[in-house]
Amino acid sequence: MRSARHGSRPRGFLWGLLCVFLFCVIVLAVAIARFANGLDTRGIDPPVADGMVVLTGGADRIGEALALLHKGKARRLLISGVNAGSGPDLLRRSWPGNDAVFDCCVDLDYRARNTRGNAAEAALWARRNGFRSVLLVTASYHLPRAQLEFRRAMPDLAVFGHPVIPEASRIRRWWQDQALVRIIALEFGKFHFARLRAWLAG
Repeated sequence: MRSARHGSRPRGFLWGLLCVFLFCVIVLAVAIARFANGLDTRGIDPPVADGMVVLTGGADRIGEALALLHKGKARRLLISGVNAGSGPDLLRRSWPGNDAVFDCCVDLDYRARNTRGNAAEAALWARRNGFRSVLLVTASYHLPRAQLEFRRAMPDLAVFGHPVIPEASRIRRWWQDQALVRIIALEFGKFHFARLRAWLAG
């Protein structure tokens, strides 16, 4: 009888660990689903700001920012995180018909290599130009973390977000696309890590 009781303890302990693990998985899955479902998938008309910043990482982002600039949503545009091999001429060829805008109103940032770097460079650019408000353009799944970093880097400026949604119908059914699930789950983790880092920094 004693050996049977001792034999049942490891099984009970492992069963308890399994239950805790499954509970954590369910809680995490629900949290990721809430994060994904909270992403803005609507076509919105953003407010007018002094400056606009678009973060590289998708061709649709720059095209969207240029269209907003043509609509008068900002006076100047900063393309942040440009690859060192992508000079102004290459950008002009990639988005033809925007030569006048590139000549008058577009600045390029080659220094930023991540979202925190984007925010730091954009803050310097905004203050150099005397801007009081910034319109931030990036992918919808990236926007929550980008806004968090931008508001930390420029607490004295108003930061408005504009989500870029190249395939709105696809992101509304994100759970059906394994690649999109991975992107959203990774962005969920990065967003909460950034929140934790901001909280620890005070």
